[in-house]
Amino acid sequence: MAIINQARKELQVKVVYYGTALGGKTTNLVQVHEHVQAAQGSKGKLVSLATNSDRTLFFDFLPIEAMAIKGFKTKFQLYTVPGQVIYNTTRQLVLRGVDGIVFVADSQYDKMEENVRSLANLKDNLKALNLSLDDIPFVLQYNKRDLPNTAPVEYMEYLLNNGDPQVPSFAASASRCEGVFETLNMITRLLLHKFINDGARRAA
Repeated sequence: MAIINQARKELQVKVVYYGTALGGKTTNLVQVHEHVQAAQGSKGKLVSLATNSDRTLFFDFLPIEAMAIKGFKTKFQLYTVPGQVIYNTTRQLVLRGVDGIVFVADSQYDKMEENVRSLANLKDNLKALNLSLDDIPFVLQYNKRDLPNTAPVEYMEYLLNNGDPQVPSFAASASRCEGVFETLNMITRLLLHKFINDGARRAA
């Protein structure tokens, strides 16, 4: 849930990157940290807890301060969840208080079943927290498009983005920083739009 500090005129929102193991969630955050154009002191350190196999064990966390909106300074906290099934309890913990979700799908053909299972797992974990994707700003990223054995985007849309309405989706190669900021910009826009609309309804 977004944290609004009226005294400091600050809005703090939490974005979680979800998806399969080694699908590119951490790579997205690394690229954002390395390339984001931010004023001095306005982006935090990238904290990564990883195993020897270079998989995120708990989460990555990267606070970024963005533009002020309606007089409020906006701070985005970016997290990833562990992709391995054995850490599902940690996934649920990281999802607590989530405001927006980026689902990072691995575009390789042999990862399609894992993508579908991971998306179903996301929905189950949200349900356990009394949340639903229908009520949360949500964006899909089809990562690793630079590899030779990728499934067509249309096929991935059929598998993962078959709701009504469909959510925004982006082809990406996070390792090349392609599609990373397009994805981040969209989830940011959706979150700010939601904040503006919610504020307008409260004021009405």
